[in-house]
Amino acid sequence: QVQLVESGGGLVQAGGSLRLSCAASGSIFSVNAMGWYRQAPGKQRELVATIASDRNTNYADSVKGRFTISGDIVKNTVYLQMNSLKPEDTAVYYCNVKRRSPWGLIDYWGQGTQVTVSS
Repeated sequence: QVQLVESGGGLVQAGGSLRLSCAASGSIFSVNAMGWYRQAPGKQRELVATIASDRNTNYADSVKGRFTISGDIVKNTVYLQMNSLKPEDTAVYYCNVKRRSPWGLIDYWGQGTQVTVSS
């Protein structure tokens, strides 16, 4: 099994910063990518940022220039530095690992960490 443990969420004023961390443990191998998704109340879960095994990164348009993803897939850690936070960034943030298998990619999820940005 795979376990993902997130930390770093909290309450911050608009314009502030937070740094999320995620550490994966367990049967970690053949990782294709790690990343962060978020889900606001009443909305679907959406991609925030991902980092692939070749270190390519991908960001949602809404966070480009404000958020930075980093990490080491070999060490099974991923971070999300969030700057210039806006109230619309308020959501539960989930760490994600995509692992390759003979049947395709398998998703693993953390328990989520709340980020609240006050105006």
